[in-house]
Amino acid sequence: MRRRLVTIALALSPIVAVSACGDGGSRAPFAESRTPPALSARFYPPQGWAWGFVRSGEGPVQRYGVSAPPVAPRANLLILTGYGETAEAWFETVSELNAAGFTVWVLERQGQGGSERATPWRDLGHVDSFDPDVAAIRALRQGVIRPDETIPFVVLGHSEGGLAALRAAQQGLAMDGLVLSSPAFGLSALPRPRSDFAKFTPAMRFLRLGWIRTPDQGGWKREGPDGVQSGQTHDPARGKVQAAWMLANPDLRMGGRSLGWFAAFFDASEAAARDAGRVTVPTLMLDAGQDKAVTATPQTRICQAMPACQETRYPAAGHDLHMESDAVRQPWLAAIIDFTRARAAAKTPPRKG
Repeated sequence: MRRRLVTIALALSPIVAVSACGDGGSRAPFAESRTPPALSARFYPPQGWAWGFVRSGEGPVQRYGVSAPPVAPRANLLILTGYGETAEAWFETVSELNAAGFTVWVLERQGQGGSERATPWRDLGHVDSFDPDVAAIRALRQGVIRPDETIPFVVLGHSEGGLAALRAAQQGLAMDGLVLSSPAFGLSALPRPRSDFAKFTPAMRFLRLGWIRTPDQGGWKREGPDGVQSGQTHDPARGKVQAAWMLANPDLRMGGRSLGWFAAFFDASEAAARDAGRVTVPTLMLDAGQDKAVTATPQTRICQAMPACQETRYPAAGHDLHMESDAVRQPWLAAIIDFTRARAAAKTPPRKG
C-alpha cells in the first residue's frame, strides 16, 4: 500500500510544480472590502452592514457579515456561500431580505472570501474536510446569533454551502427551516471520473499533499469568464458582480480547487446522502434546470429521502439562482421569503382569549 501511495505521489509530481507557483499572499483573514466603482448601487453593501470573524476551536477563522431590517426582525436568516463566493456577491439579495423583515447573516466558508487561508496561495481553494465549516456554523449560531425563542432561525445554503448546511442539520444544529439553493451533492465537471478521482485524492491527503492543484484547476485570472460566460447566470449585470469584487480586492480572489478539497467534498456528499433521512426540519430545495456546476440526480434523491422536503426546479435557470435574471430570481426570492414567513407564523404562539 505504501509503495502505491509513493507511486501516486511521483506520478503527480508535475502537478506539484504547476501548483507551487502561487502569489505568496497572506493567509490572514480580511475584513473591509473596497466597493468596485463600476457597480450600480443595488450591489452596494446593505444599510448597516457589519463584518465579523468566527472561529471554532483550532479551526480556521471565517468571515461573516450581518445587517438588520429597519423594523423588529421577523427571522434570523443565515446564508452559506458556494465555492469561491464572497459575501459581497449576496449584497443585493441581503438588502431585499432585510426589506422583507429579516436579519440576514452571511458566513463565508473556510479558505475563501475574507476567511483565513490554509495555504500561502490565497487563490487556492483548499480544505481537508468540510467539518470545520459545520463547526463554524454552529459557533456562529450559538455564540453570535444566539438562539431566540421568539423568532425563527432559517439557514439558506447555496451550492457547496448547501452541502455544509445539510451536514449541519444532520449533525443536530437546531433550526426552524432549511433552504437549499442549487445544492452541490454531485459535481458536473471533474478532471476525471469520480470513481477514479476518489481513489487517489484521499491518498494525497494522507501524504499531506492535498494542497496540490491539478492542471485543469488554474489560479485566478483577470481575464477569466464572468457568470454569463461560464453559464452560472443569464443576467449580464449580475454576472459581472463577483468578478468586479475580486478585481477590486485581491484578497478575495479565488481560483481552482485542490485535491484535498475534492476528497473533502466526496466525504461530505457521501455522508449527506447516507444521513438524508435524519433531517426532519422543513426544507425547501430550489434547483436550476440548466445547472452546469452540479448534478441534478442526487438533489432529487436526497430531497425524496428527507421527511419534510419540497423541491422546485427552475427550467431556465443557471446555477447561481440569486444572480439570475429577474424572471427566475424573483420567484426564487419570493419562495424563500414565503418559506421564512411561514416558519415565523409557526413560531408565533396563538393569542389568548
